Amino acid sequence: MRALSHTRRQALAGGGFIIVGAIFIQWSVAIVSPVFQLVGASAASAWRFDFGALVLVVIARPKVRAWNRRQWGGVVVLGVATAFMNQCFYQSIARIPLGTAVAIEYLGPFLVAALGKRTPRHFAFLILGAVGVVFLTRPGGGINLVGMLFAGGSGLGWAIYALASHRVGGATKGFSGLAVAMSISGLVTLPFAIGSAPALFTSASSVARIATTAVMAIVVGFGAEMQALRRVKPSIVSVLLALDPAVAFAVGFFLLGQRITVFDAVGLVCVVAAGLGVTTDVVESDVGLAL
Repeated sequence: MRALSHTRRQALAGGGFIIVGAIFIQWSVAIVSPVFQLVGASAASAWRFDFGALVLVVIARPKVRAWNRRQWGGVVVLGVATAFMNQCFYQSIARIPLGTAVAIEYLGPFLVAALGKRTPRHFAFLILGAVGVVFLTRPGGGINLVGMLFAGGSGLGWAIYALASHRVGGATKGFSGLAVAMSISGLVTLPFAIGSAPALFTSASSVARIATTAVMAIVVGFGAEMQALRRVKPSIVSVLLALDPAVAFAVGFFLLGQRITVFDAVGLVCVVAAGLGVTTDVVESDVGLAL
């Protein structure tokens, strides 16, 4: 009974952190989108890392002198993967609707989930999720090739991010690993930010949007996802991320004025149902093994 209770608590906590992360990350997109017109999507993503890393370093004050090669390796992979993921994501949402971009991006963590566990029931839920993504990205669904490719690249980065974040979360304490990883992301994307500095800092509202987005997405959003990955397996978290497209479509509809069709609604139901189904499947299996 203790094993059952502990596993359920871990799963519920992980799911809660994922939901918090999804809300703050997708909400931040609505806030930062107007800055794209001033400095471009790549520069906006880069400045978000710079501001976010600064806040995290001040909060965590990471003591890196005692880190070993494994810790540094995980942090470097996480930093580079996150930079790649977000650069692709921002380029994608600059071209296609937010919900559609996140649905395509979800194919990355969906692949991680597919490789995590193999049972007939699990496979059926994966098929259901794939059908949902097809509905969301159907021909005529408001996508173009370049935006779709950037979203796919973001999905690849997301898959690596999920695995690396789990490793860093288990190898470092608090937010120290995340702080250093986001600092690396800031350094990797710094060339995109440098040229846009004069334009950005002449607009106080744009600076405020970048700073707000950095706290919401980098500090709260990624921090919440790392806490989830400390509690449950990457395969479970990757399926829980099925909630991201639903959140993204809601943000796109209510805050960005992007329409939602019947096909979008059907796709959302399929993807979210698949995520919840696979999570339940894996948790019940883990409980059975624990007992």
